[in-house]
Amino acid sequence: MLKAEGVDKSYRVGGMFAGSKRQVLHDVSFECARGECLGIIGESGSGKSTLGRLLLGIEKPDRGTVTLKGRNVMDRRTRAGALSAVFQNYRSSLNPYFTVEQAIMEPMKAARLARDGMEEKIGELLQLVGLPAGYRSKYPHELSGGEAQRVCIARAISTEPGCILLDEAVSSLDVSVQAQVLELLRSLKERGRTSYIFITHDVQAAAYLCDRIMIFRDGRIEETLETSKLGSVRSAYARKLLASSITI
Repeated sequence: MLKAEGVDKSYRVGGMFAGSKRQVLHDVSFECARGECLGIIGESGSGKSTLGRLLLGIEKPDRGTVTLKGRNVMDRRTRAGALSAVFQNYRSSLNPYFTVEQAIMEPMKAARLARDGMEEKIGELLQLVGLPAGYRSKYPHELSGGEAQRVCIARAISTEPGCILLDEAVSSLDVSVQAQVLELLRSLKERGRTSYIFITHDVQAAAYLCDRIMIFRDGRIEETLETSKLGSVRSAYARKLLASSITI
């Protein structure tokens, strides 16, 4: 489904015209299968969010490729309606001048989906993410954090994409709301064959939602294993990271 092969990424240090570069990603290769939820966990500054931008086609790798169903994600036609995302900052993800209905409809229009049945689908999406039908006329400032993130999730699934990237999607929510959103994501995952990339520093959240976990360190894949085998990590770094977050 979504595949990275030999991906490198670096940035100039000290501005656009500076001579030196800092490499952020080093030869990253992995694949997320159809219907799988792959967690990418790592400490702040490990490069996982940079990787997320490359997976979404927002930035171009210096070397290597990212493909979705065999097609390069840098091609806008590959991404349209087939690749979506939910970010940490749910407020900036929603246009303050759009109603909930307009916000959910926006990606469907961008993917040039048929307008017939759109309003009915918005009602179905609101129900699916646990929001009343009356919320379609609300604006972002009228929503709680959890409600706004649910709208972002409804947007992300509106085009029935092949893959959804969740970048720290629950980290800025209150603990009780985090649990509700994680439960929602888990139920959505179990409904269909959409693939999920769950980028987070929260090992417990990843363990709850993901089928496999990829441990990221200094722009490299330290280790990848099934969630059920978290107690069998090999590297000392992975053991330390997991031990600081969950009881294995």
